[in-house]
Amino acid sequence: MNNIRHTSIKKRLVGFVEYFILIFCSLLVIIPILWMVSTAFKSEPETIKIPPNWIPKEPTAASFKRLWSEYPFLSYFKNSGIIVFGSMILSTIAASFAGYGVTRFQFKGKQAFLTFTLTTQMFPSIMLLIPYYKVLSVYNLSNTLLGMMLVYVSFTIPFCSWMMAGFFKTIPLELDEAAIIDGCSRFTIFYRIILPLTLPGIAATAIYSFNTGWNEYMFAQVLINDPSLKTVPIGIAELNGQYKILWNDMMMASLISSIPLIIVFLFFQKSFISGMTAGAVKE
Repeated sequence: MNNIRHTSIKKRLVGFVEYFILIFCSLLVIIPILWMVSTAFKSEPETIKIPPNWIPKEPTAASFKRLWSEYPFLSYFKNSGIIVFGSMILSTIAASFAGYGVTRFQFKGKQAFLTFTLTTQMFPSIMLLIPYYKVLSVYNLSNTLLGMMLVYVSFTIPFCSWMMAGFFKTIPLELDEAAIIDGCSRFTIFYRIILPLTLPGIAATAIYSFNTGWNEYMFAQVLINDPSLKTVPIGIAELNGQYKILWNDMMMASLISSIPLIIVFLFFQKSFISGMTAGAVKE
């Protein structure tokens, strides 16, 4: 009887500790977001008030109006949209072909190719900045949206390919064999039979590529000099002035820039989780 009671108390204690850790970690994520939302609707004097107010006493949308009237944020959003959607489409197409190829064909150096692809993700991004700048300059792509699009494609394809390969592994090879017997070509098998079954993986790949490109700052800051081609992260950073920081404008810009990511993830979260865990269990 005492052992049963001791086991019950131990389980409750473990459960309490687990919930405490989950709540604590959740607060670490939620509190900065709530503070961002609160600051976005404050007036400038209230943003520097001590002690600060969690809830604005007089909420105002002045920061929202200034973003579109005094700053070229519409241009920033357009540039980010062109770069990110273009790189997302190219990365998803390339990763789909790569994932299908490494799971359906046997070729010399296959394992070395997979290892090298994953190894490229281990290098710090700052190491690649000068090579990227040199390559883009040689091909007259420096300071262009197309150049930035290709840069984003280059560092999203490796991980996207691994994601797609893990998903393709869950699709039985018997489908390919049956289609070959029926006289289908390899491309027909890929496009009409296998690819429709990988839609969750494609969604996960697209979300990863979109998120990576939308939040990227360092390459855009260095490789783009034309003010009319700057992206959203650069625009937000430039709100940090030399003599004054408009925290309410900066938080409003951050809030607006996070909306596309939230919408994309809410609509495709099931596909994203499915794609991320594909191939995790070996049959």
